[in-house]
Amino acid sequence: MSELKRREFLAALGAAWVSRLKPGATYLSSSASQIMVGYAAITWGGDDPKAIDDIAAVGFKGVQLRASAFDRWGAKPRELKALLASRKLAFPVLSSGNLNYQPGSAAASIEMHLTHAKFLRDAGGHMLQVIDEKPKDRAVTPDDYARLADALNTLGAQTKALGVPLVYHHHMNSTGERPAAIEAIMKDAAAASVGLLFDIAHYQQGGGDPVAFIRQHGKAIRVVHLKDVRPIDAAPGYQWVELGRGRVDVKGCVAALKDVGFAGWAIVELDRVVDAGGTPMASAQANRAFVVNQLGLAP
Repeated sequence: MSELKRREFLAALGAAWVSRLKPGATYLSSSASQIMVGYAAITWGGDDPKAIDDIAAVGFKGVQLRASAFDRWGAKPRELKALLASRKLAFPVLSSGNLNYQPGSAAASIEMHLTHAKFLRDAGGHMLQVIDEKPKDRAVTPDDYARLADALNTLGAQTKALGVPLVYHHHMNSTGERPAAIEAIMKDAAAASVGLLFDIAHYQQGGGDPVAFIRQHGKAIRVVHLKDVRPIDAAPGYQWVELGRGRVDVKGCVAALKDVGFAGWAIVELDRVVDAGGTPMASAQANRAFVVNQLGLAP
């Protein structure tokens, strides 16, 4: 396929993704919402066996693991699969790390993520999440949006062939930090190969209104991060906190997800414990109480 026809083909697929961003576009079921709630292991700082035990004990039904799980179980994915089954935990998402999309680096980065995708598949997991690695020595340009979309398309087509859906996680300090950047990236992303992981706190901290996004574009979302953030005086000026302790309208976000018929995983995420004397499990218990009592969801 010539480069011109390849670009035309990707543009058509990107247009399909953009069509899902139009009010009334159909992507997820319009039937009653079915939100499954999981929990992210990031709070445990790489101690994944402890995270799995605690998350199961608190009562969540799914876990999002990180690349540290590959470091531990990469050569023995069935051992992880058996462990999760024994704890009655699904494995909806693996955080695969950053996708370096710059020329000269993209191929090796894509190959690393493909290795993670094979591990995820063999461990009984479902979706592969990537963030992007923005340029470190210069400002982001529109060309970066196109390069990133191209790398996502390449990776997504290959993970799809493995039976593993790819989701892009917009993130602070990444190319996709601002709302306009997210849409610029995803308009060139192939709808058949690249999905959106929508993080309500990162979107708000990046300058957007997550409730409005969900109500307008919710049918384009494949997985959600339920997360909260509050302002602080120290750098970087914000801090991730347990649900209900920050400024994100988490209740409004979940109400919007229900209204648009979202049927999929919502992963509660807290990067680290912020209170002196706190523990990851205590934070998970607090988050579960919020999920049940304030959001009306069943973990």
